Amino acid sequence: MKVGIVANPHKPGAKAALKRLGDVLETSGMEQVYEKATADLIGRSDGLGGLELAETADMFAVLGGDGTMLNAMARLGGTSKPIAGINIGTLGFLTSCTDDEIESFAAALKEGTYSTSRRTLLSARVIREGREPRDFMALNEVVLARGQTGRLVSLSASVSGELLNHYRADGIIVATPTGSTAYSLSAGGPLISPSAEVFVITPICPHTLSQRSLIVDDEAVIELSPDDTSEGPMLFTVDGRDCIEIVARDRVEVRKAPQELNLVRLDGRSFYAALRQKLNWRGG
Repeated sequence: MKVGIVANPHKPGAKAALKRLGDVLETSGMEQVYEKATADLIGRSDGLGGLELAETADMFAVLGGDGTMLNAMARLGGTSKPIAGINIGTLGFLTSCTDDEIESFAAALKEGTYSTSRRTLLSARVIREGREPRDFMALNEVVLARGQTGRLVSLSASVSGELLNHYRADGIIVATPTGSTAYSLSAGGPLISPSAEVFVITPICPHTLSQRSLIVDDEAVIELSPDDTSEGPMLFTVDGRDCIEIVARDRVEVRKAPQELNLVRLDGRSFYAALRQKLNWRGG
């Protein structure tokens, strides 16, 4: 097995964890290939770009946290090959284990005693008159929110061609089940099991309290657009990155991406166990 390795070079402890992972994988007889910035961190000169790494490796180990996982997924081009997250610190929602469990992780890879959790991805297209559409991919969410102004903004959302609502809010989130534990949760959205075939539309700080989150099936096409031309540009973000301005008459179309992400899960680890840990719920 050829394991592609990506690390967050700015994470304290990343270099030590990276060297340890390399040693353990080598002892287990697994070949390693490194993303360029990751290779530089440990003094290697054979690092690869994200897309080249995605083609070369059989699976991937990402060292950092949930944010590192999101960035790695984007750089790897939304690969469908298995991706394992090794959290430097406490266990995250997207990661498979912590850096204290690297030996157990390598043993699971060698023995094949792991499973994968299939995660829906979002495909978002920004459409502007007179320009080529711009396409983006997200694991957690896409957000259309107010820009530099501190005021509420007016925007519309439609579902599969039918108007859902005119919102007066700080913005709106369209999230996958995976993203239900991220920004959408902070904005009051529901928790959703990763295997549910749905999206959640969550307004951010709406002016009217009756404007609540809505769950729709993941075959729906969701369209977002500004309503008021006098309010200035809004900001569109994808998993907290790729921030671009959205102006009057722009449209954002959001739908299920054709590919999925396969997250590695070690035995005894689950979404529900992560919920209990991260949210301090009762349970063993």
